[in-house]
Amino acid sequence: MTRSLLRLGAIAAVVVALDQWTKHWATATLMGRPNVPVIGELVQLTYTRNSGVAFGLGAGLPFPYYVFSILAIVAILVMVTRRKISHGPRHLALALILGGAIGNLIDRLASGEVVDFILLSWRHWQFPVFNVADSAVTVGVVMFALAWPYDSHDEQPADTSIPLVPHASDPNHAAETPVPAAVGAPPEPEHESRTESHGPGGR
Repeated sequence: MTRSLLRLGAIAAVVVALDQWTKHWATATLMGRPNVPVIGELVQLTYTRNSGVAFGLGAGLPFPYYVFSILAIVAILVMVTRRKISHGPRHLALALILGGAIGNLIDRLASGEVVDFILLSWRHWQFPVFNVADSAVTVGVVMFALAWPYDSHDEQPADTSIPLVPHASDPNHAAETPVPAAVGAPPEPEHESRTESHGPGGR
């Protein structure tokens, strides 16, 4: 369990560090500037501050959205410790969600708003501006949902099945199991351990 928590914390720490660095970079570089195209109009860099949850949802409403981040962090720690999700795709997914939740929580506790700077657009359609933390949460949720039906529990149940009796066609079984003599067949002569005696005058 200790290794599981260490891996969880390490991956989450990388997400938090990348998220905070990119937010500081966006604040210092993009504030007050027009959108910077990265891949034409499809991917652009901009600067905005969001008082709502991910992707600008609920912005402007007087609600303490940091509560969602705290609840997500607690839920992930409980899932890892109680349900023992110690490796596999679900563990990675929880680490991404944890890192994203912590990254946005830092912004909300510091200023009440989250810095967003990634803009996706296509013709007249624009996706809500988001950040690295939002991306990590989204990828983690999708990964966790996709892995749920296939990722087995980390704790494998003890093997209580009854050993199978080897089948007669098994060559090892055939070699180890004596073959009964056919009905009516003469018994095989026994090997005498003593020296065969000779008749009179044989010495």
